Amino acid sequence: MEDEVDRLVAAWRTERPDLDTEPLHVLSRVSRLARHLDRARRAVFAAHDMESWEFDVLTALRRAGPPYELSPGRLLRATLVTSGTMTNRIDRLESAGLVSRNPDPQDKRGVLVRLTDAGRTRVDAAFADLIDRERDLLGSLTDDDRRTLAGLLRSLLVPFDTDAAS
Repeated sequence: MEDEVDRLVAAWRTERPDLDTEPLHVLSRVSRLARHLDRARRAVFAAHDMESWEFDVLTALRRAGPPYELSPGRLLRATLVTSGTMTNRIDRLESAGLVSRNPDPQDKRGVLVRLTDAGRTRVDAAFADLIDRERDLLGSLTDDDRRTLAGLLRSLLVPFDTDAAS
């Protein structure tokens, strides 16, 4: 079974036989899959009246476990945005009633951002729908294929994630 990437690689082999186009077999497929995933995610978020950045912040808080709160600094690290961007996002989520700011009992100058009940309800519903949509995207793979693919992708990503954590 041939796909668009096979046609792309064949064309490059004809045009540039001097280059090893083998990486395209994997990375062009990853790139194309990322676009399909992005479309699916945007559709889920739109169905829940949510932007992707809102989902990122709310899920970071939800994953923190009860009482579903983090410092702005921890949210920065979880979402990889600048301080100014995070402040703006927290302001907007607070205005929407999805998070609240509370004094940090460990740091008199600090605050903790807490997921409200409304925020938890919204993010839980969006996350459940997202998981269903992503499961559908992987529907043509067996359980073993999914585990193998996850392991291979992990091997590719670990060096990048290790560099980012440094």
